[in-house]
Amino acid sequence: MADSQQNDHSLVAAIDLGSNSFHMVLARVDQGEIRILERLGEKVQLAAGLNEERMLSDEAMQRGLDCLRRFAQLINGLPPGAVRIVGTNALREARNRGQFIRQVQQILGHRAEVVSGREEARLIYLGVSHTLADDGGRRLVADIGGGSTEFIVGERFESLLRESLSVGCVSFSRQFFADGKITAARYSQAYTAARLELMNIEQAIHRLGWTEAVGASGTIRSIGQCIQAAGKGQGEVNREGLQWLKRKVLKAAHVDKLDIQGLKADRQPILPAGLAILEAMFDALGIENMAHSEGALREGVLYDLLGRQQHEDVRERTLSALMERYHVDLEQAARVEDKALRLMRKVDEQWHLSASKQADLLIWAARVHEVGLDIAHHQFHKHGAYLIEHSDLPGFSRQDQQALALLVRGHRRNLPNAERLGEFGDDAGTLLRLCMILRLAILYHHIRGNQDMPELAVEAGQDYLVLNFPEGWLEANPLTQADFDQEALYWAKVGYRLTAR
Repeated sequence: MADSQQNDHSLVAAIDLGSNSFHMVLARVDQGEIRILERLGEKVQLAAGLNEERMLSDEAMQRGLDCLRRFAQLINGLPPGAVRIVGTNALREARNRGQFIRQVQQILGHRAEVVSGREEARLIYLGVSHTLADDGGRRLVADIGGGSTEFIVGERFESLLRESLSVGCVSFSRQFFADGKITAARYSQAYTAARLELMNIEQAIHRLGWTEAVGASGTIRSIGQCIQAAGKGQGEVNREGLQWLKRKVLKAAHVDKLDIQGLKADRQPILPAGLAILEAMFDALGIENMAHSEGALREGVLYDLLGRQQHEDVRERTLSALMERYHVDLEQAARVEDKALRLMRKVDEQWHLSASKQADLLIWAARVHEVGLDIAHHQFHKHGAYLIEHSDLPGFSRQDQQALALLVRGHRRNLPNAERLGEFGDDAGTLLRLCMILRLAILYHHIRGNQDMPELAVEAGQDYLVLNFPEGWLEANPLTQADFDQEALYWAKVGYRLTAR
């Protein structure tokens, strides 16, 4: 299949690096609609490999990488931008996730990213809303994963509330049913732990209200199938079926003895934990009946990817809202963005900055570099970086936010040092150069307004940049001359030479 996919922009793929399972969908985009061609899924149980120090074991990482080698053939040859790979709770928790992500990228040839819990919730709702009838009612969507459970209340294609709780069928199985024994006391402990977590969000969900409850992904589907096989439903989860299944599970006394029609063997070890979480959810939120949706995170990732390709990028709306909230000077942001892109085009060949992802980062940083001014002028670059890194920004991965925060933090005063850049691995050099371009664009427009500024001739080398102003211009503008003289001192600290003449 690889040859037929070469440069085929109509094919898109999404890979979900879940805490319990890895999934992939390959689809064709036809008249703006997504047609699923292939679905693959394997139980990897990445979360089971997390130790108390939040380090993924070599064995768990190897299970994941072996699975992805099997996935790789289906996406071989797809161009950048046609594949999106997202990691969820287990990778959010893992302190050594960078090691795993680098190997994922080597195997698949595409960038992997880790999304926040609320971003995961947004993508899940997107997947659900595109695979259910659009009846216009408000719906509650829940997805029990291996390491976290997401809750969303939304209407049509827009989510109104997005929450993620650290309760999952794999993590709870390890915590309450590690040896496989099932007792009423252990089940009660798991149920209570889930109820305690739900207390943080249940009032907000009740206030919004909903007309339909929908479950997504494997755990809720599996429980619905068990209830259906017993003749107590049509694939949905209901209270009668939940109580019947709970009695069956407790009577079995051990996960190895869960002989329940409709239950797959690989679901046996995590059924008690998943059931306890689902019962707690029903009781806390007053749910009587929960339908199931085939769409979930990976389908949501596909539709989000399609939106980006059709220039309906949620990240644009996110940044616009952020700029409005923190009263950014829109005219100054636009001037800096325009100049930064012009400078980037002049040095892209020598500094290897031609990728669209790099241009995106530069654009985003130019737009939001002054958000910290709304907090305080003193050290506003640090305030801005903190806001960028720690806010929930729909559409952005954690890596995106961290890279963007680095550029905002480094847009004035000292450039990012080697220790800070080292956290970004192979992207460190690129980020430093993007930061330098952003700083030059800001200095160029240090005196705000639409005053006439000369076009620059630029010479770039591996570790230097020369800015050629029109003859006599710098002498006639001593403040700008002083700005660039000071900037050259900052560049020298990181081994670069800047010359303005």
